[in-house]
Amino acid sequence: MDLESFRQVNESLSREDIAMLSPLQLAYVGDAVYELLVRTYLLDVNLNVNQLHKMATKYVKANAQSEIVHNIEDYLTEKELAVVKRGRNAKSNASPKNSSLIDYKYATGFEALFGYLYLTGQYDRLLYLFNLIKNNELEIN
Repeated sequence: MDLESFRQVNESLSREDIAMLSPLQLAYVGDAVYELLVRTYLLDVNLNVNQLHKMATKYVKANAQSEIVHNIEDYLTEKELAVVKRGRNAKSNASPKNSSLIDYKYATGFEALFGYLYLTGQYDRLLYLFNLIKNNELEIN
C-alpha cells in the first residue's frame, strides 16, 4: 500500500460524518493509531518481540495515556480539548482492567483525540503531539 492509498482510507468519511461519530468510535480508531505510532517508534530499539511488547504496553496502558494527556493539554487547541473532554465523558460499558476509572476515562479522551486527528487527516498535528510525547517519555510511570 502506498501513501496515497493510505490517505484514501479515511477520505470516504466527510467532516460531517466524522463529527457524527461517537467519542467511543473515535477512541476505537485512536487506540489503533497510537499503538501503531508507539510500536513503530520502538522499532528503533534493538529488542526481541517480547521485550518490544512489554515496552509498548508501558506507553499504551490507560494510566500512561491519562498521564500523557495531562502533560500535553497545554499544547492542545480548543477543538482538541473538546474532543478529549467528549471522549473522557463518554459512557462506556467497558470497565478498566488495570487502572482507575478516572485514568480510564482520560485515556479514552486521549484515544478519541488521536482518532479524530487521524480521521480528519491532520497527520502533521498527530505527529507533532506524538513527538511531544516521545520527548517526555521518561516522565511516564
